[in-house]
Amino acid sequence: MRNQILVKRYSQGLVSALADEKEYHAVCRELAEFSSLLQTRQDLADVLASPFISAKKKGEIITEILTASSFSAKTKRFLGLLFEHNRLALLDDILQAIPVFWNEHKGVSTFEACSVVSLTEDQKSKLKAQLERLEKRPVDVTYKIEPGLVAGISLKKGNIVYDASIRGHLAKLREKISKG
Repeated sequence: MRNQILVKRYSQGLVSALADEKEYHAVCRELAEFSSLLQTRQDLADVLASPFISAKKKGEIITEILTASSFSAKTKRFLGLLFEHNRLALLDDILQAIPVFWNEHKGVSTFEACSVVSLTEDQKSKLKAQLERLEKRPVDVTYKIEPGLVAGISLKKGNIVYDASIRGHLAKLREKISKG
């Protein structure tokens, strides 16, 4: 729970500091590049996670990496802030949260639609139009295949899940039966 709060704070802070769509895409790309570096260079990840290496030495390593990179000043400051507060482990979660907060910043609702099979383009456009009508503002929908649904669709907006799947209906029926 605490990590979710931290991810939200850092993501919202970064998004509020971004000037436009171009800067948003550049910073996201650079953060993903740095995350990839940490994932592919296990020796670097081990050094940064080691309790036996001083914070000063880790700071020098991070500073050297950021100085040698062609990252923007905002990306460097953000990564430095994460390092300074011992939050680099949250980077991947922050990368997943940033698009949602960017959309929110622009007045766009973000949904994740899960279905058993891929939706057709016609189904996607109808779903998006219906969600825009209900939300009374633009929406961004990402689509995901989830074989465990059995049939139907599940929509997720933030922490709210709208479950119109057979699996969801069966779970509700099971709950009613168990309560008597």
